[in-house]
Amino acid sequence: MDASTETSAARKGDFYDAVDAFVRTGGAHYRSSFQRIGEGLRWPSFNLSAALLGTVWWGARRLWGWALFVAMVELFALARVLEGLFGDLGATEAARASDLAARSAARQAEGERALAAGAENAEALLKSAENLAKVAETAQAAAEAAAAQGLMITLTGGLVLLIAKLAQGAGADLILERRYTRWRNGRAGGCALSLAGAGLVALLFGLALLMSTAVTVAPIVWLESFPVNTDWRSDSAAGLDRFFELLTQGGGWFFGAVTWAISSLLDALESGLLAPPWPVTMLFIVILAYLAAGARVAIFSAAALAYLGVFGFWEQSLRTVALLGAAALIAIALGIPIGILCARRPAVYAAVRPVLDFMQTMPAFVYLIPVIALFGIGKPPGVMATLFFGMPPVIRLTALGLQSVPEDVREAARAFGASEARLLFRVDLPLAAPSVMTGINQTILMSLGMVVIASLIGAKGLGQDVLQALQYAATGSGILSGLAILFCAMVLDRIVQGRRQAAAQR
Repeated sequence: MDASTETSAARKGDFYDAVDAFVRTGGAHYRSSFQRIGEGLRWPSFNLSAALLGTVWWGARRLWGWALFVAMVELFALARVLEGLFGDLGATEAARASDLAARSAARQAEGERALAAGAENAEALLKSAENLAKVAETAQAAAEAAAAQGLMITLTGGLVLLIAKLAQGAGADLILERRYTRWRNGRAGGCALSLAGAGLVALLFGLALLMSTAVTVAPIVWLESFPVNTDWRSDSAAGLDRFFELLTQGGGWFFGAVTWAISSLLDALESGLLAPPWPVTMLFIVILAYLAAGARVAIFSAAALAYLGVFGFWEQSLRTVALLGAAALIAIALGIPIGILCARRPAVYAAVRPVLDFMQTMPAFVYLIPVIALFGIGKPPGVMATLFFGMPPVIRLTALGLQSVPEDVREAARAFGASEARLLFRVDLPLAAPSVMTGINQTILMSLGMVVIASLIGAKGLGQDVLQALQYAATGSGILSGLAILFCAMVLDRIVQGRRQAAAQR
C-alpha cells in the first residue's frame, strides 16, 4: 500500500470516528449518508428514524428549531385526522338549527293565538315564524354538509402527515450534516444525541396532542377559550383613566406650554407657506428641488404642484406640509441628539431600544388615545401624534451610522489632537451622513403617512379630505385626495434623497 492510499485510509478512518462520536447511534447509516453529502453527487440516504419518530427525533438530535416546526405541522395534521374521525363537525350548525326551529315554533304558536284573537300583528308573527323556519332549514343543511366533510378532512390531514414524514426522512441527514460540520469546526458544542431532549420533546408533544384530541373529541370549556377575568380588565381601565386624569390635572401647565409652542411653530410655518402668492411659493419649491436633486426632479415637482393647484388641493396641501414640517423638525431636533447619545452610551441605547420597539410596533390609531387625553384635539395634538410616530427611524439610523464609523479613523483623528466635539462634528457625523439622511427621509415619509389618521382629531389638511371621502363613500374624491398626498410625499422624498446623494458625492 503506497503512502497516498494510507493517508486516504487514515482520513477515512478519522471521518468515521468523528461521525460515530457525533451521532452516537446509527453510525453506519450516517457515515454513508454524510459521505454522500460531502461528495456532492448524490442525495443522502432516507432517514427512517426521522420519518417515524418525527418531532422526537429532532429533539433527540438537539435541532430545537426544527423540532418546533415539525411539531406544529404534525399536530395540525393529526388534529385534522382526529377531527375527521371523531369530531362532531356539524354540532355548531345543528345546535343553531335546533334553536331556530324552537324559536320558529314558539313564534308560530304566538302568531296563531294572535290570529285567533284578531290582533293586528298576527300576520307579521306568522311571517316571522316562516322566515325562522327557513333559516333553521338552511342551518340544518349546513350541519349535514359539515358532517359529510369528515372523510375529506381525515384524508387531508393524513396526506399532510405523510408528506411531512417523507420530507423529514429525505431532509433530516442534510440538516444534521450541517450541524456535524459546525461541530467539527468547533462552532457547535456537544454530540448530536440527547435522550433528555428526546424525552422532553416527547412529553410536550404528547401533552399538546392530548389537549388537541380532547378539544376535538370531547370539547372542554377551559381548553376551548382562554379563562377571562373581566374584573381585572375593568379595574385596569379605571386605573389608567384615573392616572391620566391626575396627570392632566397636575401637569396641565406643562401640556399647555407644549401646545402653545407647537401652535406657534405651526402658525409660523403655515404663514410662511400660505402668505406669499401661489406663484412665489411654487417657484421657491421648484428652485429648491432643482438645487437639491436636479432638473428632472424640478420638472416633476412643478407637475405635482400644478396637480395640487388645478384640483383645488393647494391650500390643504400647504397646511399638510406645515403640519408635517412642524412634526419632522421636532422629531429630527430631538432624534439626532438621542441617536448620538445612544451610539456613544450602550447602556442608554439598551434602555431606549425597547421604547423604540414599542413606538414602532404600536398601531398608529393607538397613538391618538394618550395624545387626546393629554393635549385634547386640534392641530397641536395631531403634530404630537405625528411626531411620536415618525421619530424612531431617525434615532435608530443615527445610532447605526455612528456605530458604523471605522474605529481606526477615529483613532487617527484622536492622534492628531481632535477633541471629542471636533471628532463628532468633523469625523463621525460626516461619515455617518448617509445613514442619518436616510433616517431623516424615513421620518418625513412616516410622518406624512400619519396625516390621514391625525385628521381624526382635527389636524385637517389633506387627511381631512380623505376622511370625508371615506365617510361618504366618495371613491373618486378619495382617490384624488390620496394622489395629492402621494405627490407631496414624492416631492419631499426626491428633495431629501437629492440632498443625501449630493452629500454622498461630496
